[in-house]
Amino acid sequence: MNLHEFQAKALFRSSGIAVPQGELITGVEDAGVAWARLDCGTALIKAQVHSGGRGKAGGVVVVGNAREAEEVAGRLLGSRLVTAQSGPEGLPVDQLLMEPAAAIDREFYFGMLVDRSQASIVMVVSAEGGMDIETLARERPQAVVTLPIHPATGVMPFHGRRVARILGLQGEPARAAGRLVHDAHRLFQSADAQLLEINPLVLTADQELIALDAKLAIDDSAAYRQREIFGLRDARQRHEAEERAHGHDLNYIRLDGDIGCMVNGAGLAMATMDLIQHHGGQPANFLDVGGGTTVERVAAAFKLILSDASVRAVLVNIFGGIVRCDLIAEGIIAAIREVQVQVPVVVRLEGTNAEAGREALARSGLDILAAADLDEAARAAVEAAA
Repeated sequence: MNLHEFQAKALFRSSGIAVPQGELITGVEDAGVAWARLDCGTALIKAQVHSGGRGKAGGVVVVGNAREAEEVAGRLLGSRLVTAQSGPEGLPVDQLLMEPAAAIDREFYFGMLVDRSQASIVMVVSAEGGMDIETLARERPQAVVTLPIHPATGVMPFHGRRVARILGLQGEPARAAGRLVHDAHRLFQSADAQLLEINPLVLTADQELIALDAKLAIDDSAAYRQREIFGLRDARQRHEAEERAHGHDLNYIRLDGDIGCMVNGAGLAMATMDLIQHHGGQPANFLDVGGGTTVERVAAAFKLILSDASVRAVLVNIFGGIVRCDLIAEGIIAAIREVQVQVPVVVRLEGTNAEAGREALARSGLDILAAADLDEAARAAVEAAA
């Protein structure tokens, strides 16, 4: 789950990480009040959306007085911001964050994430901040340094010294970098984060180290013990179908193709999508119904898939290990009848009670194409969608 910048900064602040003073704006009339409270000569108004690249898309605006602040708030609030990461539909702007413009001396990049290949949290640090870290890592990999944090020891004093040295900091700013490493790691662990990012982390003209931006992503699997944080979820920042999928405990991501996919297991779902593309088609979604699939969940999955008007065929690929294929077949039949599916449906069942499942599909009298293997199923779905 992603947090808005203002939400992440609230957690930063409570963890001891320095952030600018900020005011949340939810209505045009709030802009003038926020300006008066900040009492600064220049301020930034930032659209609060779950996407990077806001500045290039017009979502970060510099204002010099209350009137300008109100004009910008009136233009941004209620709009949809289209960024390089949002897709063509953009994301709704319901909230703005106003902060004083900082007197920046230098900009850095600082991040933490889970690196499964090293089975540890790693820090990602660069002396060049304020730009896309992926582009920097691709074009100038030597400018990005990765530092693992051993899970048995956690953050050690040398981590802070390494970060300070990479950033070229000395004296009090170097000590501040050490504190930042410690505080960020503590927040990362206590919040069950998957990603913590500060871009840019800035050294001000007064030699203060401040998180000028903030990104925090929390592991969805930790929702049961991070209830307060998950109470901050902004459903409007996700596609409506993806939010409905969350309510049914389905893993759904909408894509740009025309072949709807319903698969159990993330790895099998990825393989299914690859085969669709191999045969010249394009998947319309990623949808993992999980191991404990039920009739109700299958019906909900069909509704999600068909809520996308671009879907021209549906490929169901189920491997029955934990779940029985005959029960899946019952769910497919019930869902097709309930939803009144009007597009071709290709089904591949394999595993526990697969034969019984295929027989149930054949007896249903519905227009369902049963495929013997995955390659055949993918090819048939592509042909049906053509």
